[in-house]
Amino acid sequence: MKSTINQTMRFLAEECGTTATEYAVMLSLIVLASITAVVALGGKVAGTFNAMQAGLPNG
Repeated sequence: MKSTINQTMRFLAEECGTTATEYAVMLSLIVLASITAVVALGGKVAGTFNAMQAGLPNG
């Protein structure tokens, strides 16, 4: 029982877990910003391609 408590206390004292959590939060914010940029620009890009397609001659 003491071994489990000692292992738990050592795990909580280590900073590796905190660093991994910080990287996970940072990665999630980067992913969220990337998705937001793609969604925001997606409509504009589609509109540009549609306008170019309408300007091309048929055939």
